[in-house]
Order: sequence, then structure tokens, then C-alpha cells
Amino acid sequence: MSRFLFALASSTALVGTGFAQSADDAPRVEAPVLVTTPGPNRSADELIGNATRLDREDLVESLASTLGDTLDSQPGVSSTFFGAGASRPILRGLGAERVQVLTNGIGVIDVSAASPDHQVTADAIDAEAIEILRGPAALTYGGQAIGGVVNVIDGLIVEEIPDQVIGADLFTAYNSVNEGTELAANTRLTTGNIVVTLSGSLRDFDDYDIPDFAESSLLRAAEEAEEEEEHGEEDEDHDEDGHGEEEEVRGTAENSFVETATLAGGISHVGENSFFGIAIRQQTSEYGLPGHGHEEGHGHDEEEEEHGDEEHGEEEGEEEESPFIDLEQTRVDLRGGVDIDGGVITGLLGSVAFVDYEHIEFEAPGETGTVFETEGMEGRFELDHSIAGFDGAIGIQFTDVEFSAVGEEAFISPTDSELYGIFLYETREWDSGFGVEGGLRFETVERDNVDAGIVDFDLVSGSVGAHRHLDGGWFAGVQVSYTERAPTETELFAFGPHLATDQFEIGDPTHDKETGINLEGTVRYTTDSFSAGINVFGTEFSDFTFFTPGVLIEDGEAVTEEDGLPVFVSVQEDATFVGGELYADLTVDGLLGAEWEFGGSLDLVEADLDGDGNVPFIPPLTVNLGASAEWGAFEIGADVTVADEQDDPGAGQFETDGYTLVNLRAEFDLSDVGLGADGTEIFVEARNVTDEEARLATSVLKDLIPVPGQNIRVGLRATF
Repeated sequence: MSRFLFALASSTALVGTGFAQSADDAPRVEAPVLVTTPGPNRSADELIGNATRLDREDLVESLASTLGDTLDSQPGVSSTFFGAGASRPILRGLGAERVQVLTNGIGVIDVSAASPDHQVTADAIDAEAIEILRGPAALTYGGQAIGGVVNVIDGLIVEEIPDQVIGADLFTAYNSVNEGTELAANTRLTTGNIVVTLSGSLRDFDDYDIPDFAESSLLRAAEEAEEEEEHGEEDEDHDEDGHGEEEEVRGTAENSFVETATLAGGISHVGENSFFGIAIRQQTSEYGLPGHGHEEGHGHDEEEEEHGDEEHGEEEGEEEESPFIDLEQTRVDLRGGVDIDGGVITGLLGSVAFVDYEHIEFEAPGETGTVFETEGMEGRFELDHSIAGFDGAIGIQFTDVEFSAVGEEAFISPTDSELYGIFLYETREWDSGFGVEGGLRFETVERDNVDAGIVDFDLVSGSVGAHRHLDGGWFAGVQVSYTERAPTETELFAFGPHLATDQFEIGDPTHDKETGINLEGTVRYTTDSFSAGINVFGTEFSDFTFFTPGVLIEDGEAVTEEDGLPVFVSVQEDATFVGGELYADLTVDGLLGAEWEFGGSLDLVEADLDGDGNVPFIPPLTVNLGASAEWGAFEIGADVTVADEQDDPGAGQFETDGYTLVNLRAEFDLSDVGLGADGTEIFVEARNVTDEEARLATSVLKDLIPVPGQNIRVGLRATF
């Protein structure tokens, strides 16, 4: 199967090359300019690493209820998928503690990396753009960015005077799969040098439909075998643990509702060569935790309940509901910069964010289970310079975060974390097309745990790369990097039941820092109408940190279960990751009177432990193919995702079947008929057209619920 998929994607790229030779009049494929990289802004085709930028139009088209699910069709990106309420992006098989999620270049400062059921507070629904960055520049964000950086740009603080005095962007959509609505609005007012930006968003999704059983066939078979062993015969109704009842759940992913609301505003002063602004963002979210229900309660009925802390989900008959999370975050951002013409110093950029975060996990109506709180700040200052032909930045970063968890499922005790870092990033281009780039970062991380005391780490990371622009549109590059990462609070101090993963987790405060040596190479080809590239990489980890089945010493005896959950311990072992991405885009004019766009990508990651095992939750080989045709104001398109089976799941995990997802889209550009500005459109989509049962190998819920079934999505975007 893997060979077939690789051949399919390779053939697509080769066919595209043939078309490109006869499409001289097609629009040029332009590489996006990235702002996440330190130093001068550079386009994606100038970087050795594989970088992506999604603008507002792209986000509306791919928007899902969580950040990871919105981005999972991008090359090298997958999702931790915890139902409709929570997910983080995974880059090249690395996620959570190894992927830095940012808002405007500063960390999100939430608890989403601590557990897959914790929602990341960066949301694409009201974002202006999202950038995904890998390679040498990503390391200037620290060891937590060893997998890469995802930067959500909300546009609340502007750096340039807008072209229009008043501008607005409105988006709304309806989804049939969950009877859900989405709404986002943004407006911008300019008076003199002052720019005021206001934005808000709402999302209200009920439980989503699924093709068949909630539980996978492998899990149902295992439960049936266990019941037969325990009871001597299959229980057709339900056993004392309720498994029989859960086996019959089908057609709906129970307790998968999600509601979000954001309200934000920013004000900026923009001068001729400088800007300064402040922004405030208030975000709330309430979402169910599917796959971990108690009794028969559905957990979400908007017609019969108030969504309050103690009243949420009360249903007739006083049925006990499934758990849900009520989240709130307030964030204040300060950001400013100045461009300096001439001399060694070319610019200064500074950002500081203050965050107050809390989420409450409710186990039953009015019954508070666990309260997670994070309060902290992060700052980052960069000094841009130009010395002897090198352009770059030197900067500092500091973080001070207080974390606490109180309640029955507080598997991590309160921990204060401080980080101080200094970084340097340089790049240079010669007229010959040869260029170099690299970065160096020193940082200290201190974690002060209420039980284990202080654990600190001194970390060094660095990278260097070289590339060459060749005649005929070719680009080739290679880079090597060394990264050190401090273990997280979970990896160090966890001790207790973690129901999101159905594990009793035990951390290890004696862990050493994790190190990785990465080698990456890239070759790209670009013409006026065609672009293609391949990135291959290999990473050797020392002391790679992960959770695996283990034992707990209790009363002098080793036990493998505690509180009815299997014991998983945090261990360190050397590991090897190898893989790559193959991607291509083609534009053709005139075929059937339309302007055509074709695109495709292939992702592959293999991750093995040196102790002859597999790293858990690694994405399978995945192919994404897409095509669209535009006739004036009307456009149609189709996308296909083909994922191979994951038969190397890691210890304690089932294998995961492959799947094929088909999406269709049609849109009408209203600006072509004089309604609204460019980007105003109505659209209709059919997602998962064939109602395929798809389970993500990267999700801890993969055997408890699949991704949503067939969904008809209709919407409107209006810009003024």
C-alpha cells in the first residue's frame, strides 16, 4: 500500500511537470512572505525548511473547530484530534511539548500541551493568517520548537496604515454533521495614525454524526473477548462496567459538542517607520469530552438547558451526563517596532503578553472535578541588524508561568516555570544564488514543583544551512541542527489518574534534557505556473521522552494497574525519526475554458526506538490531492486524502486502519457582480462525501470515536 501511494503522488508531480511546459501564460506561482522568521521578512522559497502560510481565504476553506484539525491537510501536519473540542497540530510526528504554538509570535500560555483533551487557545476562526515554520529559524523559539512552530496571527495590532479608512470581514457557516453554526466578524477603523481593530467569533456545535459504531472493531473485539473470559459467555446487554452499553453507541459521537466565543480589540499607533499597539482578547469555550462518559447522559441539549457551570447538560430523567470542560482565558498583548534606515542596526521589534487562564473539568451536573489554572507572561525582543552582508537578528526571550491543578484528576502538582533565552539568527545571499543561514540559542529553564522541588536545565540549540538558487527555477539546500529540550511538567511530575488517556501516569523528576540532531535536505523547482519540492529529514534523539506501560511499586509489590487504569511511566530512550514531504502545485489556463489549479502532497514519518520498539501516535503515510476550476465568478473543487494503515502503533496501542476522505466545494464570487470587496463569496461544501469511518493514528481517542461523518457546509464570507 505504501509503495502504491508513493507512486501515485510521484506520478501526479511528474504529470504536473508535463502540463507546466505548455502553460506559459498561466499566473506565476508566488511563494508567501513569512513574518514568523526572525530578522528580515523572507519568502517561503528562500528557506531551507518547509514553510507554509495560510491567509484568511485559505483558513475559511479549511476551517474546523480546533487548530490541529484546521491544519491537518497541510504537508507534514497532522492532528491530535480529541473530538470536536480539542486538538493540537503535529509536525513530522512531533507534537504537544515539541511544537510551539504561538499567537503573534508569543506562546499561547495555556495547558494544551499537558493533555490531549485540553483545548489550545489559538483559534483559526478569527485569525488573519497562520504560518507553519520548520528548519533553522524555528530553533530561535527554543527547545519546545524542535518539531516546529505554528504562529496564529490575529491582526489586532497593525504595523502599517490600511488602504481603507473603514474595513470589515464577516464570515458565517452552517454544518449539517452537528447542526452547528460558525460566525466571525472583524472591523478596522483608521483615523490619522490611529488604527482600531475589533473582532469577535461564535461557534455552536452539537454532537456530531459518525458513520457507524463509536468504538473501533478492534476495541469491540477485545472487549467481547474480555467479557467472555470474565463471565464465561457474551453479555448481550451490558456488564457491570457498562461496556456492553457503550458498544452499541453508533451514529453519533456522544458528548462531542463544542461552544466557543471570543471578543477582542486592539489599538495601534502607526508612524512612518514605527508602530506600537495594545490588544486584549477574551476567550471562552465549553466542550464535551467524548469517549469518557459516565452513564446514559447525552451531555448537550441546547433546547432544554442553560450552559452554566452547574446547570450544563441536565436532562429529563436526571440522567448523569458525561464530563465537559469550561474554559476561559484573558490575554493582553503589547507589541511595537521601529525600522531604522542605514547603519548596522536596521530595526527593533518587541512583544509582551500577559495571560490569565482557567478551565474547569465537570464530571457531573454541578460537580467540579478538576480546576486547571495558568497565569503568566512572556516577552520577546529582537534587534535586527546588517553586518558584512549578513542580515539577521539577536534577541532575548523570557517566560514566567505559574501552573496549578486541583481536584480528583489533578495528575500534575502545582509547578512554576521560568525560562530565559538569548538567540542569534543570521542569513546571507550572494549574487551567485548561493546562501547560508543559521541560528544559535542559549536558554535556562527552571521548574519549581510543590512536591519535587526545583529542577533546572541549561540548554543549547544551534543550526546551520546552505542553499543555492540554480538556473531554470531550481533550488537546493541542506541544513543540520542540534536541539536540547527541557522535559515538561507532565514528563517530570505527573502522578495520578489521567482519564483523557485512560492511564495512571507517573513522571520522573530525574529526567535529563532531551537532545536531537537533525539533518534535512530540500530540492524545489518553480516556474511561472508550476512548483514542486521534496524535503527529506532524519533526526537522532538522545533521551527521547515518552509515556509507556510500566509498573508502580505499592506496598513493596509491582503493580501494573492503579485506580482501575493501566500504569504508564515517563521514560527516556534514544529514538530515530526519518521521513519527508513531497508537494506540487500547478496552474493551467484554457482547459475547458477555465483556470485550473492542481495540488498534491505526500507525508511520511517512521519513528523507531533504539530499544526495538515504535514511538506511539505517529501518523501514517498520507497523500493529499486537490483540483479546482474557475470560470469567472464560479469555482468548483475537490480534495482527496488517502491515509495508509498504521501497523507500528507503539506499546499498548491497537493498529489503525487506513482511510480515504473525499471533499467537494463550490463557490460564487459575489465581488464579480458588484457585491462586496475582493473575497466576498458564498460557498457550499460536502466534507467526507462517502461517509468514511476514519480514525487518526495520532489520537488517543482513535479507538473510541472516529472523525465526523458526511457534512454539508454552507457559508458566506463578506469583505468591505
